[in-house]
Parts: sequence; structure tokens; C-alpha cells
Amino acid sequence: MPAPVTLPFLTWGSPGGPRALLAHGLGSDGALMWRYGTALADAGWQAVAVDLRGHGVAPRALDYSIAAYAADLAATTPDADGRWDAVVGHSLGGAAATVAAADRPDWTRRLVLIDPAIALSDDDRELVRVGQEQAFADPGVEAVRAAHPTWHPIDVELKARATRRASRWAVEQTSLQNARWDVRAEAAALTVPTHVIGADPSVHSIFTGELAAEVLRNPAVTMGVIEGAGHSPHRDRPEAAVAALLDALR
Repeated sequence: MPAPVTLPFLTWGSPGGPRALLAHGLGSDGALMWRYGTALADAGWQAVAVDLRGHGVAPRALDYSIAAYAADLAATTPDADGRWDAVVGHSLGGAAATVAAADRPDWTRRLVLIDPAIALSDDDRELVRVGQEQAFADPGVEAVRAAHPTWHPIDVELKARATRRASRWAVEQTSLQNARWDVRAEAAALTVPTHVIGADPSVHSIFTGELAAEVLRNPAVTMGVIEGAGHSPHRDRPEAAVAALLDALR
């Protein structure tokens, strides 16, 4: 794996309980995983959400390959025994966590992937490109609220801030440097118990159809879908997304 950078983090909950690492998606930051962080803390966990390289206040770099994101996550471990009780990854964070867990099976006891970017079609990539361009064109709170009128005010505020704090160059390079965006081989190699929280294909999902069926051939992987939720279930249908996460961790 590439040389890692040290990722900054936010923490919910107190030491002593099981520990979870939270990894966000492209153009977001650790703070936007707050729904999962607060729910895990209330359930007795300690949740740690990182800013991925090029996002939030994380170090900037030249390498924005999925392998580089994965190296950063694999190098991020709890202090005690170096093994997370759970790693939760959304979209890009889900792809990077998949690679990290496949390369280092002792990194986490279980994995939860939220509409993970396991393999992106040309259509998926174009939707991502257009969405990111629109976000950077107007990163204000009102623009986010207009695009996502059902989101909680905290999600609206944090999404606007995340866009302003992210490196636009890093976000663009994440697409350009991963000309072949495909970690299906790593997903097939997973040995830790893995659960996918899928988005509703009738709204928008990047993990569905033949791709999902292929990944689910791995007996370590299970899946459920949040009806009525798009690519970010924790923002579209937060109560259902949180319940799905807690159920997966039981």
C-alpha cells in the first residue's frame, strides 16, 4: 500500500466500550458521520470519525488512489490492541475500508458498508462528477438546503462546510486517478463479517443489481436496503439508517 498520512478525527462516546471507526464519502468529512457517531455513543460504543486525505482538515497529498485512502485507514487503529470492533464506511469510505479489511483481516472484527463505491460505471462516475461540480459551484447553506430540503439542519450546515473545507483538486483527482474504479476482487476476499446498508435503487444507489449480487456471493457479506433513501441513507432516512447499523452490530 502507499505511504499513509495521519488522519484527524472526532470522537463520540467514552472509552471502555467497543470501538468503531467511521469513514465518510467523497466531498464530505468526518463530522457528517454524526448520526452514526451519536447513536453508537448512546448504545455504549466509542465512535471515531476521520477526515479522509484531502478532506476536512486532513493532510493534503498528491496520491488520491483508492489504495492511498485505504492505506490511511489501515494505519488508523485504536490505542489498545490495534483492532477495531467495527469499521463503518460510506461510499468512497466504504471502498477504502473494503481494501483495508481485505489486506489486513485483523484490522477490524466486522465491517459495515453504506452504499459503498465498490465499482463505478461510467454513468455513476458522470453523476458523481456533476454532483461535485454543482457542490463546489455554490457551497453555501442555502444551496444545500434547496437541493436536500428534507435533511436535518445540522446535515445541511455540515455538508456546506465540508465542501468549503475539501480540496477541490483532491476531489477531482480522486476520480481521475482511479480511471478503473473497481474493488470487487477485494470485496470477494473479505473474511470479516460484512454487512451492506444499501440505498433504494428507485431513489439512487451505486451498489445494486448485478454488482450487489456478485459481491453477495461472498458468504461473509450480507445486505439490507433502506427504502426511500438515496446514496446517503443517514441523511435521507436517518432513523432507519441508524437502526440498520445498530442491528448489524448486534
